[in-house]
Amino acid sequence: MFSSLFLSTRVRQPNAFIYRLVIAFSLLWLLSFAFTHDRTNWIIENLLVILLTPVILINLASLRVRRITYYCLFTFGALHILGSQFAYSSVPLGDWLQAAYSLHRNPYDRIVHFSFGFLIAFPLLEVLVQKWMVTSWRKYIMPIEIILSLSAFFELIEWCIGGVLMPSSVKTYVGTQGDVWDAQKDMALALLGAALTMLFVFFYDQRKAKANRKSR
Repeated sequence: MFSSLFLSTRVRQPNAFIYRLVIAFSLLWLLSFAFTHDRTNWIIENLLVILLTPVILINLASLRVRRITYYCLFTFGALHILGSQFAYSSVPLGDWLQAAYSLHRNPYDRIVHFSFGFLIAFPLLEVLVQKWMVTSWRKYIMPIEIILSLSAFFELIEWCIGGVLMPSSVKTYVGTQGDVWDAQKDMALALLGAALTMLFVFFYDQRKAKANRKSR
């Protein structure tokens, strides 16, 4: 019931639902900037958000994507906003998880990397199917490949900023927390998140197709 409601409901453009999400996201964004203790890190973390948000909205405006696409984008954006406000390695939620489960590091950045794959794979699927007419098994594989490629690209950006352009930002922006395999683990989590989402969508589509055949 839950999956059918969210995966089948498409949003017409323009729509008050979209405007409310954009306004809520903008308010969260401004509040995170107002209350951050490190505005330099906040600006670095949000450069891509500033550049990509208009591009994403403009492209989605030409499509009739499902409502869950906007929820996925909003949720991931909110997670990123929280991370940029405190720096990923210092988010209070991650500190609480670290203390509660005796973890060796603040796990918030791991959560966000997993969420990147888990939440962004479905919006990618929507764009691939509607804009680029990707069909058959490719529509389930390509979002996973794109997520992995984007994850590698983001790690290269971190290396360029933290290792080359602004070495002083390593602790806050890169936030490896002493883990030499941080980049590889982040990419693996994003890959896992995307794979889980595509598996869910695949089985949902198979179940829906089977139900349609029975109703004929």
